[in-house]
Amino acid sequence: MNQFNFSDLFGKVKEMQEKIKEAQDKIKLLKAEGEAGGGMVRATVSGDKKVVKIEVDDALVNNEDKELIQDLSVAAVNNALEKVDGLVKEEMSKVTGGLPNIPGFQFPNI
Repeated sequence: MNQFNFSDLFGKVKEMQEKIKEAQDKIKLLKAEGEAGGGMVRATVSGDKKVVKIEVDDALVNNEDKELIQDLSVAAVNNALEKVDGLVKEEMSKVTGGLPNIPGFQFPNI
């Protein structure tokens, strides 16, 4: 008779939790850049969805159109956030083997 070994299962769960923690730490180091206005405004965000940097082309800064700068900044940040979501999903997929969300595990935004 084949007996189910709970200690093996718990060992595997603990190992998976450790790998997920490592992946989450790696995710924080990821960076993605988005741009708007043909590269006139660029935004960089981290894997934990923090805006790291916004760069505005000098040619645009000399322009008095503040609303345009603001709109392009928003578009650039949103573009970067979309890209980092893809990177996060890719990194978590490496750890989970493509498994969907598992009850009891906290996966960031996947």
